[in-house]
Amino acid sequence: MKKYTVIKTLLPVMLGSVLFSGQTCADTLLGVYVGGDGWRTDVTGSFGNSEPAPAFAFNSKTQGSFYIALEHPVPVLPNIRVAHNQLEAQGVTLIDSQFSFGGENFTVNTTVANQVDLTNTDIVLYYEILDNSLVALDFGLNAKHVDGSASVSEQSPNGLQGEETVSQWLPLVYISSKVGLPLTGLDVFAQGSYIGWSDSRMYDVQAGVGYEIVDSLAVDIRIKVGYRAVNLRLDDLDNLYSNLDFKGVFAGIELHF
Repeated sequence: MKKYTVIKTLLPVMLGSVLFSGQTCADTLLGVYVGGDGWRTDVTGSFGNSEPAPAFAFNSKTQGSFYIALEHPVPVLPNIRVAHNQLEAQGVTLIDSQFSFGGENFTVNTTVANQVDLTNTDIVLYYEILDNSLVALDFGLNAKHVDGSASVSEQSPNGLQGEETVSQWLPLVYISSKVGLPLTGLDVFAQGSYIGWSDSRMYDVQAGVGYEIVDSLAVDIRIKVGYRAVNLRLDDLDNLYSNLDFKGVFAGIELHF
């Protein structure tokens, strides 16, 4: 009951402040964002059980990313954003040196099918540093759960197959910004998460242009296009070493209730 008493006390104060500053009151009470992107990726890089890891060839692939965010008026509590990011790649490679992976030894001039699945989920807790019709700036922490696998298998009957699985949480710094272009319905935006430690690094960044096609009291609908890049330079993450780049253009839609 104490929690609701605090909220009841804070809401009139915050609402009056927002109205005084000229901001709209919809997000002051509660804001829900739901969106999804289709992302066409070109993938390059290497993975293995040690360094230097062999480089593999990968095919281009369309990935999906979906998210929901909840913003509220209580200043001491962070807002929350949950996103699910597909991150997969497959290919066929003629290996040029002997290597071991997943307990199997692969010889030179062997054709292998290589696959990585580093699909992940973001749980972001963030604060709105700025939030008005022209400029928005969010800052917070991203707990990213990477849950996937990498495998190499010979392209022959009864061929060798080596596989490693990954299930780890990674803490990343999160920042998001958006600048509206007055009287156009357009905006430019950028968003990213980053962590670096020892010989490892991971980043997930994107930037682009959005356009609000519906602006109503019930729902706002925004479409967007941009470019996204993900790098996973992982040093012994569940026995997996990798330096993989996923890059490409994306398009998406976002609903704001």
